[in-house]
Amino acid sequence: MTIHPSELQTRSVDVGSDAAKRLRIVNAVMGALHLVSGSAMVALSNDFTLPVSTFALNGPPGTPLSEGVTNLVFDVPLGVATASFLFLSAFFHFLIASPWGYSRYLDELSKGRNRFRWVEYSLSSTLMILLISLVLGITDIAALIGLGIANVSMILFGWLMEMSNNGLMHGKDGRSVRGQRAWWTPFWFGCIAGIGPWLAAAAYLIVNVAVMDGPGPPGFVYGIIVSLFVFFNSFAINQWLQYRQVGRWQDYLAGERTYIVLSLVAKSLLAWQVFANVLVG
Repeated sequence: MTIHPSELQTRSVDVGSDAAKRLRIVNAVMGALHLVSGSAMVALSNDFTLPVSTFALNGPPGTPLSEGVTNLVFDVPLGVATASFLFLSAFFHFLIASPWGYSRYLDELSKGRNRFRWVEYSLSSTLMILLISLVLGITDIAALIGLGIANVSMILFGWLMEMSNNGLMHGKDGRSVRGQRAWWTPFWFGCIAGIGPWLAAAAYLIVNVAVMDGPGPPGFVYGIIVSLFVFFNSFAINQWLQYRQVGRWQDYLAGERTYIVLSLVAKSLLAWQVFANVLVG
């Protein structure tokens, strides 16, 4: 008989009935709030779009870029696309609170993991990083595919971090009760993959403004970029606190509740800052 690796995961987290009920209610409420927020975006949306393009040299390798042509592949309606980011979050919150998902969610938590989260993040956070890239002017389809795959890789490393450290209860010295340390390699590999899209964004700004002496965006845009970076990466900080067992994060469920709060606060702020370009545009 073949045993799937997931079946070897130990039950390491005590999920009491009261805590389970509260998590179910909170997930349902968060789903409703995301649904309302996304619906408001759809209602406020206009026909503002951002292009996805390719660039053809119109000649052999080495042909001057000035002789090339940019070709439009398709337009992305920014308002609807940003709302879809929130709709994805709403769907997964409702899925967890549903009769089908609830028991599976509790089983996941009891084993110190939540694969619902990583599937959702692989979709929603990748959509968000692509929208941020489009807003900053990165429109080439090949670049967008590469940035999307890098972000998916980051999320999958986060998934691997949870799966590989199942059952570790770390003390203040960073060691578990069995004398083992958390395996941090997936986390740091995820950080390497996740920094790629932000380095691409920084390169675009530096080259276009500092090197090419372009006009650059208004000053407040830089503040928005910094806040987007902080909100986007607050999820990684939560996982770091979880596996360093800092303060209340010694309880795995404290980290889970923080993920849920970030799902509302950070995602909403991310989404509405990106959506603001629809109104300005």
